[in-house]
Amino acid sequence: MSQTDEFNPQQEIENLIEDLRSSDAVPGIPVGSTAPLFELTSGAGETVALRDQLSMGPVVLVFYRGGWCPYCHLHLAELHEALQEIRSLGASLIAVSPQRPDDSLSLAELLELGFEVLSDPDQRVIRDYNLQFELPEALHDWYSGMGMGLDEQNADGTWNLPVPVTFVLDRTGNVAAAHVDPNYRERMSAEAVLDVLRQLQ
Repeated sequence: MSQTDEFNPQQEIENLIEDLRSSDAVPGIPVGSTAPLFELTSGAGETVALRDQLSMGPVVLVFYRGGWCPYCHLHLAELHEALQEIRSLGASLIAVSPQRPDDSLSLAELLELGFEVLSDPDQRVIRDYNLQFELPEALHDWYSGMGMGLDEQNADGTWNLPVPVTFVLDRTGNVAAAHVDPNYRERMSAEAVLDVLRQLQ
């Protein structure tokens, strides 16, 4: 195999990001639409219903790839730092991943998160929000070699993932703002979230 034919995982990832962007395959739900309701289990084994959260005020709803993702760690930790101000604006914060409840609990404990971290074990909610895509087979061995094999990380044993997304829902469940980007390194900042919540006051 020539040097030009050698497998380049970073290039494969960039190609995937560009393919998802250009095809608009995972657009999420649009601003102005009504967010699908759901009930999911937290790491502590409690059922959390979006309807109940909305009855108390706006909801910041984050979909993340999993506890194995360092970019997800950084984003969730940033949101945790803003949690007091998020709550002072009458809102709650929920994070959802395709991992098992035990893994959700492990992440919440590791990062000392003070908000609900939920498991979507069959990725039904992820599909309802138009976020699911399949990691190309060309990347499976590399991900597994890095300790990130999705067949072991995901509750359903698939190689499917959600695009990392942040939605801000008003108290009626409508999407007031959304950050949807197949580039997993790009996330909605805590300050941008707070700006939207202030506008909803």
